[in-house]
Amino acid sequence: MDLFHLKKEKRSHVEGTHKGDIVIYGLSTCVWCKKTKKLLTDLGVEFDFVYVDRLEGDEEKEAVEEVKKHNPGLSFPTTVINGEKVIVGFKENQIREALGI
Repeated sequence: MDLFHLKKEKRSHVEGTHKGDIVIYGLSTCVWCKKTKKLLTDLGVEFDFVYVDRLEGDEEKEAVEEVKKHNPGLSFPTTVINGEKVIVGFKENQIREALGI
């Protein structure tokens, strides 16, 4: 799924230090998703964030399938780093370790 084809209000890009291609898939109502987003923002890391619950139609289906590839349980947040490392839930130590911080 190409995040940049999503409507601007459906995704957000946060500028910062490039530590890899980081995407957080979350829900707009999820406190753990907000904590993960805040952690990366506070660390000054560049990332993209997708609110899966704000997508519709094919965009939503594509996002759900993308999350399922990395996290078959489809729970949030699902943070994907460089398309390989996956962290499910808010796990500050794992996130810091994966980013070398």
